[in-house]
Amino acid sequence: MALVSSYELIHKAWEQKKAIPAFNIHNLETIQAVIEGADELKSPVIIQTTPGTLKHAGIEYVAAIVKAAALKYDIPIALHMDHCPSFDTIVNCLRVGYTSVMIDGANCDYADNVELVRSVVKMAHAVNVQVEGEIGKIGGVEDDMFVNEADASFTIPEEAKQFVEDTGIDTLAVAIGTAHGMYKGEPKLDFERIEKIQSMINVPLVLHGASGVPDESVKRAIALGMAKINIATELKNPMAAAIKEVLANPDENDPRNYMGAAREAVKKVVKDKIRLCQTEGFAYEFGVVKK
Repeated sequence: MALVSSYELIHKAWEQKKAIPAFNIHNLETIQAVIEGADELKSPVIIQTTPGTLKHAGIEYVAAIVKAAALKYDIPIALHMDHCPSFDTIVNCLRVGYTSVMIDGANCDYADNVELVRSVVKMAHAVNVQVEGEIGKIGGVEDDMFVNEADASFTIPEEAKQFVEDTGIDTLAVAIGTAHGMYKGEPKLDFERIEKIQSMINVPLVLHGASGVPDESVKRAIALGMAKINIATELKNPMAAAIKEVLANPDENDPRNYMGAAREAVKKVVKDKIRLCQTEGFAYEFGVVKK
């Protein structure tokens, strides 16, 4: 089927205390791994790219591959631009068929952030594309962006409410104790903050930096309103390990072998995360797959 907007996926998950898994991809094999894993479990899924991935692979190539994969399967698949600070890049995403975008103005002051996000919302909503925004800085490394622990700041509930009202965004990423990349120790999520933010706004929340967060913490966050869960680093690590294992054979030089092993390693994680988000079989609820 054709790509779908993530709006209905996320809102239906939000209503049922589930979350749509959103996976950051980098190449053909990671796209295949995510969509094949989602299809095997009949889960809706969001394919995500960062500006760095588009710089590496090319926006036209990525969009064409994801569209071709979506047409091959009958599960709901959305294509999302993640952590994009550039209005022009968002324009290009809409031009090639992205169905969801995140405009990241978190490094701007509040007024400039609102102005940037509001302009993207106006443009994206005109073509039925949902928009994710962020208030508060999530620590760690995402693409070329780095936020150290000292600069990372928790989202203030009252500010989150004002931000949603000022911008008209559809989903909100919040800083509640997670970080991009893997953690040195066990992360401590501020569940009270999640609950208070969700009680004050009328849009679903998004959990960034979920790689390495204990399953029980993710489940509790979902129950409190996190309806989209981003996974990136936890795909890259097993992918790299699988490639290294195959290339430990000094005579191995066939990309089909080491990239094939990487694809299978990524698919295993994808299926684990789908079950964690409680969306196995959830695709049936959107009337596009047959039991």
